Amino acid sequence: MEYIGIIIVAIFVNNVVLSQFLGICPFLGVSKKVDTAIGMGLAVTFVLTIATIVTFLLQKGILEPFGLQYLQTISFILVIAALVQMVEIVLKKISPALYQALGVFLPLITTNCVILGVALLVIQKDFNLMESIVYAVATAIGYAMALVIFSSIREQLALTKVPKALQGIPVALITAGIMAMAFMGFSGIDQVFK
Repeated sequence: MEYIGIIIVAIFVNNVVLSQFLGICPFLGVSKKVDTAIGMGLAVTFVLTIATIVTFLLQKGILEPFGLQYLQTISFILVIAALVQMVEIVLKKISPALYQALGVFLPLITTNCVILGVALLVIQKDFNLMESIVYAVATAIGYAMALVIFSSIREQLALTKVPKALQGIPVALITAGIMAMAFMGFSGIDQVFK
C-alpha cells in the first residue's frame, strides 16, 4: 500500500512539473508535438530511474559514511552529466534504433532540473532504495503524462484562432496554469495513503 501511495502522490498530487515547477523549460520547449513529448517522456523516465539509483548509492555509500554531505549537489550534478554521456555512448553502440529515438532528447536531459530535483528529494524524504526507484519512475510517468497532455492541447491550439496577443508562449503559460489547477483537484488523495 505504501508503494501505491508513493505512485499516486508522485504522479498526481505532487506532479513535478505542475506543482513543484521543475522541468518547466523542456516542458514548454518540447511540447509543441505529441511525438516529441512522448520521446522526451521516455528519455526522462529512463535517465531519471538510473540517475536516482546511482545518486542514492553515492549518497548512502560514500557521502554519508565519510561526512561529505556538503558535496551532495555538486557530486549529483557531475554524476548525472557523466551518466547521461555514458548512456548516450552505450545506446549508440548497443541499440542504434533506441539511440535515434532518444538521441535528440538525451543532451536536453543533462540540464533538466527534474533529474537533479528527484535525486535530492529521495534523500530529503529519507526513502530506501526501493522507495526511491518507485518514486523516480512514478515522477517520470507524471512528468511524461503532463508533457503529453500539454502537447496535445498545444497541437489543438495551433489549429484554433487564438488572439494575436496570446499566440505562442502566453497561451501556453495560461494552459499550463489551468492544467496545474486541474491537478490541484487531486490534492486530498494523499491523505488516504497516510
